Amino acid sequence: MLTDTLTGVRTIPHADRLARALLSRIVEPGDEVAGLMLQEHGAIETAERLSQGRDLPAGLARKGEGYRARAVGANPAADLDRAHYLGARLVCPGDEDWPTQLDDLGAARPVGLWVRGGASLRLLALRSVAMVGARACTAYGAHVAAGLGAELADAAWVVVSGGAYGIDAAAHRGALAATGITIGILACGVDEIYPRGHSALLARIAEQGLLISELPLGAHPTKPRFLQRNRVIAALTRGTVVVEAARRSGALSTARRARDLNRLVMGVPGPVTSELSAGVHELLRSGGALVTDAAEIVELVGGIGADLAPTRRGPILPRDAIGGEALRVLEALPGGSVGAPVEYLARDAGLPPDAVLQRLYELGSLGLVERCGAHWRLV
Repeated sequence: MLTDTLTGVRTIPHADRLARALLSRIVEPGDEVAGLMLQEHGAIETAERLSQGRDLPAGLARKGEGYRARAVGANPAADLDRAHYLGARLVCPGDEDWPTQLDDLGAARPVGLWVRGGASLRLLALRSVAMVGARACTAYGAHVAAGLGAELADAAWVVVSGGAYGIDAAAHRGALAATGITIGILACGVDEIYPRGHSALLARIAEQGLLISELPLGAHPTKPRFLQRNRVIAALTRGTVVVEAARRSGALSTARRARDLNRLVMGVPGPVTSELSAGVHELLRSGGALVTDAAEIVELVGGIGADLAPTRRGPILPRDAIGGEALRVLEALPGGSVGAPVEYLARDAGLPPDAVLQRLYELGSLGLVERCGAHWRLV
């Protein structure tokens, strides 16, 4: 471990960083066998073995040719230089900016994270919440996700999502609109625009927050990379909120990863007639926490006793303060415009007529009843 003499920031040796940059080219995200090699032999030796296809454990023997093929022409120094030119960097385990909660992934821990943006990844991740959901979401889902993103930003929490269409985009936009910080975790290089329609959104996230990927510059997304990306979303954050998801939604894989990592899993309920509510409701039935606004989310992921959601009650009505004889008289009054005389109310309330008359005047002063000749009626 080294400390930069100019900045005082703790960093790993440059040779290790080069090795991890190379490994990000030749190892797919979530490769646990390669991860075990990293734990046992370190980044430099692992990179040499995989790039040369030698001394590989049994679990990697079949993949050896693929590793060698990917290593041909790889230039980690050029990757680091290009990243620097684009305003990106490679954050590695052992760096001061490395979020140690990712270590919970064990052998599936990323070999490093390519980060685009100027903020501290470690510090932003300390107060972060993941929000995921359906790509083909409804107007209800987009409205809820954007609102939650804005409310979390107002509470100084970082919103983390995957930059996809639908719920991801709504959550990012909600946080950005509230002048908050949001992190996009991609299944491609941080210099790639995917989906294409999100070029402006991803550029804004990089300016106001961070874009992150395990994959090197120029890497394209694939279905397995999306699934492996979800484990990083789950591990990086304090909890995961699912807004709209069908039973086979990829968002539920993020929730399962979060649960496996002992992170909080939350869901926003939706219409029971919507297929996009089915996955969320199943998540809630299996133990996920039901949330409807940011205050409830923060109460779950925040400090114990320090971030409690406000107590919510229905509107306070004038008759809420009525009790005793006055309440008995009020309940004795029939509905409708005719009302009833004092004698009728005395019989129904079981009180003397004088007591009933006194209570009626008290209720009248509160605006709850009114006199109409010999009769009294509800206002």
